[in-house]
Amino acid sequence: MSNTASADETTPDNAGRAHAGDPTAAPGSTCTGDSGCDLIMKFDTLTPATGGHANSDNLVRGIAAGALPWVIKSGSGSLSRYGHLVVRVRGLVLASNPSVPASLRGVNPFPAFRAVVSWLSIGSDGAAAVTNVSTGDFEANSCGNSDIEARVSLPQPCAAPIVLVTGPPGAEFWFAVTGDEAAGSRRGHAPGPAGPNQTKPAR
Repeated sequence: MSNTASADETTPDNAGRAHAGDPTAAPGSTCTGDSGCDLIMKFDTLTPATGGHANSDNLVRGIAAGALPWVIKSGSGSLSRYGHLVVRVRGLVLASNPSVPASLRGVNPFPAFRAVVSWLSIGSDGAAAVTNVSTGDFEANSCGNSDIEARVSLPQPCAAPIVLVTGPPGAEFWFAVTGDEAAGSRRGHAPGPAGPNQTKPAR
């Protein structure tokens, strides 16, 4: 079972955070993404949708992978228990692969990325449920660079959170997900929903 919400619906102050000079871009929290204050997850790796990952039937927490393979130079970020989300994406572009049109290789074709926070909960019927909450759009350039900072509404406690980087509306596929590439793509499948390799415990 999977539920999906938009940060625009749950936290209106998130919308339009891509615009420079927005006074709400870092909503009144004393924690910053690298302060270690009240973090429930901190990560320094994002695994791209590549190899066995890249097909629309491959779901992570109910979200399909992009149909084409991607590569990434680096990805890092954090999530606080108050829902302060920071994601830094560098070099998330389509792979130089025969399955990718030549004109798109090494390029990000989308003007914006989103981040989706996904967690697990147990419903009133005792069944496991997945909830996904998306940020709004954050500007991404053709080199695949984007800085996402938003506030999302989280339950307390928030069990097994992961973060996925997706495209804008109309392209809501995951292009990268928290986790270690060695534990995912080498096995030829996407990282599991809550494996120990997914995040680094906050310190």
